Amino acid sequence: MGHTVINSFRTALTCGDKLFGTLALVRAKIPTPKTHIAFTEEGAAKALDRLGYPAVIKPVVGSWGRLSALLKDRDFAGAIIEDREYMHPSYQIYYLQEFVKRPPRDIRSFVIGDKTVAAIYRTSAGDWRTNTARGGKAEPCPITKELDDISLKAAKAVGGQFVGVDLMESPDGLLCHEVNGTTEFKNSVPATGIDIPGLAVEYLASLDKR
Repeated sequence: MGHTVINSFRTALTCGDKLFGTLALVRAKIPTPKTHIAFTEEGAAKALDRLGYPAVIKPVVGSWGRLSALLKDRDFAGAIIEDREYMHPSYQIYYLQEFVKRPPRDIRSFVIGDKTVAAIYRTSAGDWRTNTARGGKAEPCPITKELDDISLKAAKAVGGQFVGVDLMESPDGLLCHEVNGTTEFKNSVPATGIDIPGLAVEYLASLDKR
């Protein structure tokens, strides 16, 4: 229709499904947590035996950490997976990930165009999940070369123009576990003092001038 759209349909589709997003990151050789996909109870059990416990199960479509669970042992995992067998079929795509040994926080960086414009630490509020929507505390995070490099590569991997990149500090360096194509910034602007939505508007204006 002649209108400028930020983030293409391909980006929205890739970022909107954790399976597609992980595949894009792996293809781009970006460090990610060990991840297994299964489509049956038996397949999920075998995948978890390979990953080891504790492990994390997430819905392939979802946000704010909802319906994600920390699987501490085989019995607990079996109960969660049995529940999912009676839910919507999308929950029978078992997205299983190693539980990364990290500080009680993760990192959200913001990429606009070809620049990492801001980053925050999200510190857990007593939960293993660090989402600010669940009470996680946002604090400014310095943009190191490592953080900048992996953030820009992750954004490029999904074709994103304005994305939020989620990372964890592992013993072997930063791991990217997700790229968000509809990133929120309500808690990030006060924490960093950076006008993230204003920078996005400026970027859009620059596209119109090209």
